Amino acid sequence: MPSETPEADTIRRILTESGDTWAVVGLSTNRSRAAYGVAAVLQRFGKRVVPVHPKAETVHGEQGYASLAEIPFPVDVVDVFVNSDLAGAVADEAVAKGAKAVWFQLGVIDEAAYERTRAAGLDMVMDRCPAIEIPLLSPR
Repeated sequence: MPSETPEADTIRRILTESGDTWAVVGLSTNRSRAAYGVAAVLQRFGKRVVPVHPKAETVHGEQGYASLAEIPFPVDVVDVFVNSDLAGAVADEAVAKGAKAVWFQLGVIDEAAYERTRAAGLDMVMDRCPAIEIPLLSPR
């Protein structure tokens, strides 16, 4: 179980309370990419995974979209698998989309985007992986 810190509380809230529709930015049909495996884990834990990638491919049975703005339904969490230099723009798009939370994957770090996103009222974690965190959650 994750230690009970403010970040652990945020992780728990995103994974258990923020909602089950996750837009995974950078998810394609490339099975060798981390996003592919992480999305599969999220699905096993009951999350709806929406691929967001320029190719707009269908992945894990879900229709893909070229951008967050093109998704025609609400998104609860935006999981970001892009380089850190591109991640801030995605976080800003998540705020504009009305997401409840943004999750920057392992190695994705942008302190300014973190501050902007939190200031906009969204939960956010950075440099963590939901596929690692979700199995650690114990029911409360």
